[in-house]
Amino acid sequence: MKNLPNTDRRFSFWAGWKEQWLSVLLPGLTLFLLLVFWEIFVRQAAIEKWLLPSPLQIVQSLWQSKELILQHSLQTLAETALGFIVAVAAGITAATLIDLSTLLRKAVYPLLVISQTIPIIAVAPLFIIWFGYGLLPKVVVVALVCFFPITVNLADGYRQVDPEMLRLMAAWGATRSQVFRIVKIPAAMPFFFSGLRIAGTYSVMGAVIGEWLGSSKGLGILMTRSSQSFLTDRVFATIMVISLLSLLVIALIEGLARVVMPWYYRRGE
Repeated sequence: MKNLPNTDRRFSFWAGWKEQWLSVLLPGLTLFLLLVFWEIFVRQAAIEKWLLPSPLQIVQSLWQSKELILQHSLQTLAETALGFIVAVAAGITAATLIDLSTLLRKAVYPLLVISQTIPIIAVAPLFIIWFGYGLLPKVVVVALVCFFPITVNLADGYRQVDPEMLRLMAAWGATRSQVFRIVKIPAAMPFFFSGLRIAGTYSVMGAVIGEWLGSSKGLGILMTRSSQSFLTDRVFATIMVISLLSLLVIALIEGLARVVMPWYYRRGE
């Protein structure tokens, strides 16, 4: 880039800027057109609000129920945050132990894969039986949902380290902890944050699933009560809030990744 003429530099900058904006504007325009079509269809077909509310009715319900939704959102966010923290701590520990021991990897890794064939909604009722209807079972559900992508991605990141770098560190007489700190951890960071993004996508939904099965507060129980009362517009408003919270979690992870790995994003740019 430093050797490019000024004209080429400006062209490269504007081309990159245009591409970034198009990646945002095109999906936004598509979503806007879908909402417009939805609004027109509901009005022209005269569909009842309890059956299929229009986007404007959903926004109106969101505004009217904002205090109630806020109270339940705070509960869901608390469950999500606690479960996510537990999943990160457990995932880092498990991935590191798997990398340190080949025998442990062969013994545990297949079980991790097999565990993903069990629907979380099938085992969540057991947590209600074991731990009651409080905060703990929801935290466990979120932790289980997030644990697998974090562990597997970080373990794979450890294995993707350049063998030449490992041999070079061995030639220098580096200890195992030095190899981890200087080589393996930086190399595995992109994989780790990829796992965090995947986990963040499902973290809020994990909390909602736990609330569906038994809770007195949270967006999941709010959805259940609203659907049972045929308040379909509030159900859609709650779904909108769940999506926004998931996007917020992903945005926080992305911001943290840019702080922790500035070299990775500079290389990409």
